[in-house]
Parts: sequence; C-alpha cells; structure tokens
Amino acid sequence: MLNNTKLIIYTFLLLTITSCNSQDKRPLMGETPYQQKLNASYKDASKSPLKKKDLKNFKGLDFFPIDSTFIVTAKFTKIENAPTFEMATTTDRKPLYKEYGLLHFTLKGTECELTIYQSQDDLRDEKYKDYLFLPFTDDTSGNESYGGGRYMDVMTTDISENNTVVLNFNNTYNPYCAYNDRYSCPLTPRKNHLNVNIKAGIKTFKKY
Repeated sequence: MLNNTKLIIYTFLLLTITSCNSQDKRPLMGETPYQQKLNASYKDASKSPLKKKDLKNFKGLDFFPIDSTFIVTAKFTKIENAPTFEMATTTDRKPLYKEYGLLHFTLKGTECELTIYQSQDDLRDEKYKDYLFLPFTDDTSGNESYGGGRYMDVMTTDISENNTVVLNFNNTYNPYCAYNDRYSCPLTPRKNHLNVNIKAGIKTFKKY
C-alpha cells in the first residue's frame, strides 16, 4: 500500500512539472516562420530595437493578413557602372550605396518599378556581401504602415538565371527607427513609392 501511495505521489509530481515546463515553452508568435522569427528577435532583449517599456509589454508585432496576391515575380535589370552615393538617413549619417538594379512587376493590375540598392559597407563584410536593400513606400504608408517606408531583404542569389526575382511583400519589416528614435535609418527614396495599397507584411508599431 505504501509503495502504491509513493507511486501515485511521484506520478502526480512528474505530471505537474511537465505541465509547468510546457507552459513555459509557449509557441512562437506569428502565422508564418518569417513572422515567428521576427517576433522572436524583437522579444530578445539582447538584440531587440524596442525601448525597455515597450519590450516589457511586447506581445508580438502587428501584420496584415497573409495574402498570396502580394507575392510577385519581378523582372530584374542590372544597373551597370552605377555611381556610389550617400543615402539620406534619419540622422546626419550618410552610408554609401549604389543602385544595383531595377525591378519591374505588376501588382493589383498596376505596373510597378522599384530600385534595389547595394550597401558598399556590406561588401566588406563576408556575412552580408550578398545582401541587397529594397526600401519602399506605398499608399498605406503613414496610416496602416510606417510612414518612413518598409524594407525587404533580397539576396543576389535570389536573382534567377533568367533575371527574375520573387518578391514576397508578406515578408517585410520596419526600420528600427519605427520603434526607437536612437537608431539611424536610411530614408526610402521618393522613386520607390508604389501607387498601390500594400496590405501585406508588417504594420505600423503600436507603442505600449
């Protein structure tokens, strides 16, 4: 009888511990792996751009609903011998960039063009040498999305042999300046405004 009692108590304790551990391991916030990864990064105090008071109450970034119609294939045209220029930022910092190429695509029946850029600083870093910079604004900017525009990461390796690039506007993110004014962020060039409502990807940040 004593052994059975001990077994019952041990089993109860084991189930309690397991239950507590499972509650601690909460599922990552976000509908897609991209959103989950971004939310995990912003929740991590060691790398998050959020201010302390916002991080304390952080429950996840706001996104538009996933919409496959905002995944498009763009025609890529390389810009040869582009000059290096100083890109304007939210501070006095002037990072060096080059126009890398033009992207032509149709979105919601509208013909669109975006210029994609290459950071000259990134070229010196083996980890980031394949990264390209695609900033844009659209007709949601300043309302449902951040007024300074949104960014999308594109790699040189994303450009296919037939010079096309798949652009997924669901996988966009805000510059750090949207969360914290202590950062210096590139300003989206006027030429990269899209005359459509990009109701996909990251929304404007609601501060706590």
